[in-house]
Amino acid sequence: MRARNLILTAALCFVGTAVCFADNPNMGTWKLNAAKSKIPAGLPMNTTVVYEAAGDQIKVTTDGTDKDGKPTHTEWLGKWDGKAYPLTGDSSADTRSYKESGASLTFSNMKDGKVVLTGHITVSADGKTRTLHATATDANGKKITGTQVFDKQ
Repeated sequence: MRARNLILTAALCFVGTAVCFADNPNMGTWKLNAAKSKIPAGLPMNTTVVYEAAGDQIKVTTDGTDKDGKPTHTEWLGKWDGKAYPLTGDSSADTRSYKESGASLTFSNMKDGKVVLTGHITVSADGKTRTLHATATDANGKKITGTQVFDKQ
């Protein structure tokens, strides 16, 4: 009887977590709409971004190009709690933090504890468009800003 109750409780927790993430407008697959984007040279570009539940955490996978135009594939697993979690696949950053505020996210990519890129993400009211405003600093200390617009798949 006790084992059955534990299994039922675990199943309900899993379902509850999935329902909470499903209600978040950021979750899902997003494809870059290059025609609506303004991406200057020197700023990395994501062509596909996927947000998915992974237990009580969120997995973020990106595919695109780095600031030099070379293909990239990054993966991040963590919570949107403002704390830095490991980032793999990005030579310019080793950790990323996300902070959620309603349908908006802010994030920072860091290398050895130093912020190298920041972004603010908003999802449109209809949930079909995601806009990223990103700022990075180049090797000469100059700030580079750009906007990437994504369509929900």
